[in-house]
Amino acid sequence: MSASGTQDIRSRYFHMAKRAENQPIPTLLIGALIVGAFAVLVRTECRRPLRGARESKTTRNVRNLAVAGLSAATLSLLEKPVVGPISRFVTEHRFGLLPKLGLPTWLEMPLSVLMMDYTLYCWHVLTHRVPALWRFHAVHHVDLDMDASSALRFHFGEMAMSVPYRAAQVAMIGVSPRALSIWQALLFLSVMFHHSNVRLPRSLERWLVRFIVTPRMHEIHHSIIREETNSNWSSGLTVWDRLHGTLRLDLPETAIDIGVPAYRDPREVSIVNLVEMPFREQRPSWEFPDGTRPDRTIHPASRNPLGAFEPQVLSTTSG
Repeated sequence: MSASGTQDIRSRYFHMAKRAENQPIPTLLIGALIVGAFAVLVRTECRRPLRGARESKTTRNVRNLAVAGLSAATLSLLEKPVVGPISRFVTEHRFGLLPKLGLPTWLEMPLSVLMMDYTLYCWHVLTHRVPALWRFHAVHHVDLDMDASSALRFHFGEMAMSVPYRAAQVAMIGVSPRALSIWQALLFLSVMFHHSNVRLPRSLERWLVRFIVTPRMHEIHHSIIREETNSNWSSGLTVWDRLHGTLRLDLPETAIDIGVPAYRDPREVSIVNLVEMPFREQRPSWEFPDGTRPDRTIHPASRNPLGAFEPQVLSTTSG
């Protein structure tokens, strides 16, 4: 084959790869995948629950899906018109960290997904550390139970505030529309899975948690004890918690109380109250109404990096 012929083939391959990068996975396909996964998880939760329930599952699902609907509308109005064009721009103009490296598409795309996962870890930490963000993110944590519907329960205000951060992620990393849609699909599937109330065989979960966030791992992050909530920030891969020393696997489901101490009455987590919560005067989140704080003493020998999930005793301390 002549040099010109080889060059022509390379040129056509480049343009085909570029067109593929600019084409996100069809929304209907992602939607069908998410709805199907949600249905399977809900069904499995009924058959193999990990934890007992404090509230009716039907009531909670309706409430959580209503909150999720407001968030979805917010993202549709604010994120999609901003992040989509930025993603197309960085792909067409080779803007951002990864495009500047000149990597082949087969390598650039998974690295984009990986870096989006890590920077989401950073955003998650911020939603707990920054008071202005926590007052909105707390709506996710005040759920008295945790299941697949909890994965969709985020206040629309938090979603609105996440748009500039998401735009910065895409722009700085240089995430293509295809990579962005892959990351979004994987993120939805991951958060629904690790929020689910599904009892997995312990041997399977100990193996899975080496790589991805699992239900028993993430429930520790939803503990009413602040020190436990400030761990297990990862949303996809567990490697980020391992690298930052924020991984905890030393508590079983029987030792975890889900929620936030300041909000333990089911009447306080109605749909209306959840919508209004960030705009009201904030309570001390990590104190019970009587001023005491939940606490736990962990014996160092009980910690097991592979996830022994040994039982512990919950106690309270005065504020």
